Amino acid sequence: MRREWLRYEGTAQRDLFRELRERFVRRHAVADGWALDVGAGPGRFTGLLATAEARAVGLDLSRRMLSHGAGEVRAPDPAPRSIVGDALRPPLLPGAFRAVALLGNPLGFAGTDSSRMLETSIDLVSPGGTLLLELAPGPGERSRYLTRLPPGAVGRLLRAPVAAVAPRVLREGFVRSESGRRSHAAFARLSPAPLVRRLQAVGFTVRETVAVAPALGAAPTRLTAVRSDPIAWRRLVELEEQLGRRPDRWDDAAAVLVAAVRPAVGVDLVHDPAPAATSAGPDGGRTRTIK
Repeated sequence: MRREWLRYEGTAQRDLFRELRERFVRRHAVADGWALDVGAGPGRFTGLLATAEARAVGLDLSRRMLSHGAGEVRAPDPAPRSIVGDALRPPLLPGAFRAVALLGNPLGFAGTDSSRMLETSIDLVSPGGTLLLELAPGPGERSRYLTRLPPGAVGRLLRAPVAAVAPRVLREGFVRSESGRRSHAAFARLSPAPLVRRLQAVGFTVRETVAVAPALGAAPTRLTAVRSDPIAWRRLVELEEQLGRRPDRWDDAAAVLVAAVRPAVGVDLVHDPAPAATSAGPDGGRTRTIK
């Protein structure tokens, strides 16, 4: 449980991965209704899905994982609920959520069930609601230009505006990482392009697709040098997002984030989407165990 939480803590590289995901989730957070975090784990991003009058709920197979997260997250008020259940058979009402998020690549880890999980998650999105997905299409990559410079020089360079740095990065191109491929037989690498076409085929409008950290995500030593300078760090985050929105950066990325909106037809559901039969959850919300 602790290990899962620490995936986004303790190093400059993990800080970058966390910040880029947090910024993405906040851009698509909902201001009313309910938001669902599918495969929430310890709930790192669950509370960010909802703002203002909205409420968030995390769904995960592991009660222990949800309980661990309840002690780590500085939860908003009201705190997110948690439900123990299977994402392939969620104990939740169809069309009840203004946002449904599958972060941390649950589709990839679902293996041969990834298509079914996607369909189930789509069914939970209300008219006009948003579906947030994280995929892991490739092993990751890094900028040739930035990683041929000494770490200190990278930090100084990134104090410059993104418009001055990005053309040099694009001119020299990117190096594909040789490590990072998973050998687990059930793990599926999903390309963003077919998934985007599938969403569009059922009426969704894709609002954002962004690769995570194509510039320095695979260069931890240089990231450490940049992290000590707040200006350089802010510019790096902006650069990573600008590069990450280019379609030519998606296929080799270690992670790609997609936000798509369902057509706003019909009447939104406004009821409580949680199941009626519940018990006290680890975070004071309501939990149902699905057997």
